[in-house]
Formats: sequence, C-alpha cells, structure tokens
Amino acid sequence: QVHLVESGGGLVQPGGSLRLSCEASGNASINLMGWYRQTPGKERELTATITSSGYTLYAASVKGRFTISRDNARNTVYLQMNSLKSEDTAVYYCNVEIAPNGEDYWGQGTQVTVSS
Repeated sequence: QVHLVESGGGLVQPGGSLRLSCEASGNASINLMGWYRQTPGKERELTATITSSGYTLYAASVKGRFTISRDNARNTVYLQMNSLKSEDTAVYYCNVEIAPNGEDYWGQGTQVTVSS
C-alpha cells in the first residue's frame, strides 16, 4: 500500500511560478512518478512523468515551462511550474506506479489557480 501526500498548490498570477511536491510513503519500489491535471467537465490528462532513471515526458502544452524531478531517496516527485497561464488552472494529481506489478496510486489532488 502506498500513500501519497501532495503540497504546493495555490493562487498565482499569470506569469508566476509554483512548485508542487508529492511524497510517497509505504514499502514499495516505485517505477514511474507523474503529475496529471483535471478541470471540471474534462478528462484527467497527463502533465509530466519521470521514470526511476530520470527519463521525462511532458505534455506539449507545458513543455518548456514545467519541469518534473524526483528524489528517489525521499520517494518524492516535484513539479516546478513557471510562466503559468490561466489555462494551467486545474486540480493537479500525483500518480505513482510501483514494481513489480505496475499497480498505481493517486494523490488527493491540489488546486492550482492562475488568475490576476
């Protein structure tokens, strides 16, 4: 069993920055860690993922503005969000995939609001 605790969401003006954190607890070997986001009435969508070896993948809409990173010793994944736009407003969810069976877990979500 894995428990995820997210932090770092909030209200920021357009052009500003936020950093999200997600710490995973529990005895599990974590492969993939990632962030997804969801707005009302829409499907949850991939934002960024990072493998245990550091390979990253970004949605086209955030590439060049967001940076995902992880600290394997702390089982923590981060999402540095720069040059935020109003369309980045969403609930952001942390997701981890554990070995060896690929079972995945979700965080509770953290609200990010970009508004002047």
